Amino acid sequence: MEKLLIDVRCDHRADGTFRPRKILWPDGRTWDIKRTLHVAEPVEDEFEGIRYTVLIGSAEKYIYRIGTKWYVHPINMEVDTS
Repeated sequence: MEKLLIDVRCDHRADGTFRPRKILWPDGRTWDIKRTLHVAEPVEDEFEGIRYTVLIGSAEKYIYRIGTKWYVHPINMEVDTS
């Protein structure tokens, strides 16, 4: 599956974890992350890195982190702005 690298603004916590706060799309669009609902590591290579289930508006979306890089699967990130 295709990966699209994105910028993510996060809070870095004292315990070493991250709290994603905003997604910055390569074309300049941005989305505020209301809440992180779940953080998961892969089981049997289902995805690469750490998967964050986040709430953007009323939609649940996945974003992924490998080290300091963030990515999405573009089809997953289509957001209705109407």
